[in-house]
Amino acid sequence: MSAVGRSAALKLDWAKVSSSLGLKGATVSSLQSFRKRNEDARRKVVELAAQPTTVDFAYYRSVLKNTAVVDEIETAFKKFKPTTYDVSAQLKTIEAFEAKALENAKATESKVEAELSDLIKTLDNIESARPFNELTVDDVLAAKPELETKVQEMVKKGRWDVPGYSEKFGSLAVM
Repeated sequence: MSAVGRSAALKLDWAKVSSSLGLKGATVSSLQSFRKRNEDARRKVVELAAQPTTVDFAYYRSVLKNTAVVDEIETAFKKFKPTTYDVSAQLKTIEAFEAKALENAKATESKVEAELSDLIKTLDNIESARPFNELTVDDVLAAKPELETKVQEMVKKGRWDVPGYSEKFGSLAVM
């Protein structure tokens, strides 16, 4: 990892990432498991870097009586080559995770944009609406045409009362 990548990874505020992007469900749990693996790997690298890497074979020859063992260990140590790992599979998994996270973020962004535009239209409609006491019956019927058929049906059936009107506003009928 480059120095720039390391410094960026150290400065990353993981809580802010998930909260500011509005991530939910599987995305958050995947991000948290990735964060945990990242921190574990970083901790292990720091531990290994702190360990001494040189062996003073001359010291062991002076201390031990059997120098043949020290010579044998020294030759084995010099022949040792660390194993290299192919991390392409892990990189592909990370790239797939990034692609899925990006796809989820774009889907969320489009949903938020659609909802925001709908809310702006609703707000504009509310702000530009006439006050309730200035509305006429024609205005109400233009906004809700289904009310006209409902009223006509009530008149045909002889039901002049609106359900719940008397309970809410009281009765004006003289007894």
